[in-house]
Amino acid sequence: MHGEDHELFIAALAFLSAAVIAVPVARRLGFSPVVGYLLVGIAIGPVGFNVANPTVVSTVAELGVVMLLFLIGIELKPSHILSMSRYIFGLGAAQLAVTTALFAALAVFGLGFGLAAAVVSGVALSISGTAIALQLLGERGDLAAPYGQRSFSVLLFQDMAVVPLLALVPLLAPGSEEAAAADPTATVLQALGAAAAIGIIVVFGRFLINPLFRVLARSGAREAMTAAALLVVLGAAGLMQLAGMSMALGAFLAGLLLSESTFRHEIEANLDGFRGLLLALFFMSVGMSLNLVVVGEHVGALLIATLAVVGIKSVVVYGVFRHDDIAPAESLLAAVALTPAGEFAFVLFPLALATGILRGPQADLLIALAALTMIAGPLLFALVGRLAPKIARRTGPPEPEPDDFTEADGSVLVIGFGRFGQIVAQCLLAEGVSVTIIDNDVEMIQSAGRFGVHIYYGDGTRLDVLRAAGAEQVEVICVCVDDKEDANRIVDIVRSSIPSARLYVRAFDRVHSMDLLRKGVDFEIRETLESALAFGGRTLEALGVAAPAAAARIADVRVRDHRRLERQLEEGIFATDDLWTKRKVEPEPLTAPEKPARPINPEAQDILTHETEFSG
Repeated sequence: MHGEDHELFIAALAFLSAAVIAVPVARRLGFSPVVGYLLVGIAIGPVGFNVANPTVVSTVAELGVVMLLFLIGIELKPSHILSMSRYIFGLGAAQLAVTTALFAALAVFGLGFGLAAAVVSGVALSISGTAIALQLLGERGDLAAPYGQRSFSVLLFQDMAVVPLLALVPLLAPGSEEAAAADPTATVLQALGAAAAIGIIVVFGRFLINPLFRVLARSGAREAMTAAALLVVLGAAGLMQLAGMSMALGAFLAGLLLSESTFRHEIEANLDGFRGLLLALFFMSVGMSLNLVVVGEHVGALLIATLAVVGIKSVVVYGVFRHDDIAPAESLLAAVALTPAGEFAFVLFPLALATGILRGPQADLLIALAALTMIAGPLLFALVGRLAPKIARRTGPPEPEPDDFTEADGSVLVIGFGRFGQIVAQCLLAEGVSVTIIDNDVEMIQSAGRFGVHIYYGDGTRLDVLRAAGAEQVEVICVCVDDKEDANRIVDIVRSSIPSARLYVRAFDRVHSMDLLRKGVDFEIRETLESALAFGGRTLEALGVAAPAAAARIADVRVRDHRRLERQLEEGIFATDDLWTKRKVEPEPLTAPEKPARPINPEAQDILTHETEFSG
């Protein structure tokens, strides 16, 4: 193996090992994997094991951000983007303008920067890290939440703003006025080139991509589909870069055009693995780029500057989101998610240095500052994520008091008015039965007026609420809540305080059914049992079985299932609180199979072999 090949092999081995180590360690400590990637990047960078050139690594790692934006675009639809335009050009523009102005003022009056250097610094630090923010929001599953959508809108505006901002830097350089006067058409030509690149991507995406993937799908070559997906992403990104625009924005546009394609799920599956690895590489490259020598020499100033950047940026984002009526806890999550500087900073600062806007020491300090915000952001997000529920409880609207149940005179008390409870109530109301319904979901109560019955607000796990709702007078109490712990709590309360009440309870699964039967409920039913039996019956009829015969077969299955449940109760499964002696309730066939299971691949063979050994 040649020297360069050996170095490449060692670098690849180091990156893969770092990725494998970073995730479980970060998770174990309660942090985002992003934090782990950044820290191991420092460890394998020039100040650590020095396994690779950070500049080369960052060039490759940018493809992770490109993949991320493409996959986000493919999940959206053009109509969705249009519906978000108010957030993109409202929240996004407000955040960028206010934060840039504050950072620029701080640089001029606090650090003595010139106006051009202050503007460039303010812009670079105001733009957030798209990859970091989306990774953090995605890990919480909040990208679809209102604050997640608005955060994405801000990030999308920032990506679109990259184009004019890149054009702005040369105009701010010393002597740029004369150059601009000598060549006034340069900006116009660049704008036309950008428009042409967008037009090519739109035409290709609308008319050529689907036929291309259709031909490849007919060939049955999955590797060709993967290659084509990579070609689309990298082709769109490269074309936009050639036109002087953001690669990530080009990839996002390509993904957006493919969002309604019949092949989008196949494309997502083929690219998702590349995205994860390349993003990990990107975060590690950020850690590698951190110059610890500069940090060590100016540690005090950099820490103060990091706190200032994080504080100012968080306050601005928080204020913008609160102005848009986002709850305080979610506004704070958005604020810290958008705190880290973006990958654009590592492009803009060297460009400003090359054009003479920044001096060498200034550029080094600003790059170190941007990297420190990238490390601080995920740590703050993890902290705020833990505190968010408490903040939401303190700052959210006060929980309403239980309703006055004076007029509650139903003969049946229904607790829980979700999907299950609504159907139960409909059956009772259709028969003319008087029903009292209680629920603790305010939104559910507000939207339930169309049922023509008053739904009382109250917590069904409280004895005083149950008594006020008439639990001691009703003929039947129907527990229809969707949380088995709440259901068990209600049953325990009723059995101990209102022992004469008849309890009909919704069970979550087989184990929950057994728990309820031991508690002595009058009737329980698994929430999926009857729907699955009805589904099976209709399937038998579709296969030609006569309706009476199908009904008889389903009745037989129902009886055998009930007998097995009784047998499991008698055997004492889950009858003890000792965790070490509990037996797992395994699914068992009600009808003995005519043939043994046959594996269709080696993986299935291995599973069946281990299952046989275990059961034997």
